[in-house]
Amino acid sequence: MTVATAVADVDPGISRPGGPAGHPEVTKPPPVGRGSAYASLSREVKQRGLLNRRPGYYSVKVGANLLLLAVGWTAFALIGQSWWQLVTAAFLAVMFTQTGFIGHDAGHHQIATSKRVNTLLGHLHADLLIGLSYGWWIAKHNRHHAHPNHVDRDPDIADGAIAFTEDQARVRRGAYAWLARQQAWLFFPMLLLEGLALHVAGVRAVFERGGTATSRRTRLVGAALLTAHVGGYLAALFLVLSPVQAVCFLLVHQGLFGLYMGCSFAPNHKGMPIFGKDDRIDFLRRQVLTSRNIRGGRVTDFALGGLNYQIEHHLFPSMPRPSLRHAQELVRTFCARHGVAYHETGLVDSYAQVLRHLHAVGGPLRPELEY
Repeated sequence: MTVATAVADVDPGISRPGGPAGHPEVTKPPPVGRGSAYASLSREVKQRGLLNRRPGYYSVKVGANLLLLAVGWTAFALIGQSWWQLVTAAFLAVMFTQTGFIGHDAGHHQIATSKRVNTLLGHLHADLLIGLSYGWWIAKHNRHHAHPNHVDRDPDIADGAIAFTEDQARVRRGAYAWLARQQAWLFFPMLLLEGLALHVAGVRAVFERGGTATSRRTRLVGAALLTAHVGGYLAALFLVLSPVQAVCFLLVHQGLFGLYMGCSFAPNHKGMPIFGKDDRIDFLRRQVLTSRNIRGGRVTDFALGGLNYQIEHHLFPSMPRPSLRHAQELVRTFCARHGVAYHETGLVDSYAQVLRHLHAVGGPLRPELEY
């Protein structure tokens, strides 16, 4: 099965015939390896202590994040019924996303050696503080890490509001087809709804029988904490603000939260090679070829929650966030030595690549143009 991509810099082991409008196609994955190369890299990473937990870093990180979150809600209470609360909404949108990053790290067991501590931190930061189902997200995210950009295996490229492959676009009709044709133009506006979509998906998974939360206990804990968050959040808004202000606060806060979250996740895999459901590829290439790193310094590291080191994160999901930048040169050198393409670009260019890919995917629905 061939799938169009919008990236020319792919591994030499993948053939690249010209696709529509010059877009390359992944037609044949490299042969499955025995994993010895990755084992060698893993040994070197462990010898350098890059997988060791960083309790000092995370104690400061979690503490500072909780303090800023408390500052935001304190300001909300003190400002009271005022349109200046929209500034508070923007600040809290940033802090909700930063809180989500900590929940992400907890989900990968980056923070503590104890699974119970990581799970507790994940539930508190995701379910209680920002209202996203930790159990639902863990189940979904684990499938993504196991098969990134793999058709019918990676839930992050499943057919939904966005079509990620031409096969998904071709079967669309009516308004759904129009959406696929225009999705490159609508991508960032649609991210304003991402926060709401994550809330709804998580709540449905927790409260519906047969949801994706990993266990009955996880579902019960998640349900209790989500109920506490939603109840407290809505009560705060409608008790402190006028009804109109409360609705505007909610729209600004959740819209910017979704936009920030989406802009943090979009550069990671969108527009990178996509493999067919029957393709087989070794672990190292599966993780490296489908991931994109974002250049930048400490500000970028903070803004993207360490997800700008997506290649290193996918190779070593449990590596603590501050160790990822130290592993980068090691991984980059290793990939060069083994002929595996290591893709890194700037943040703005990463968005351009994503949009070009989404535009190309909608090509089959634009017969008036040549592809």
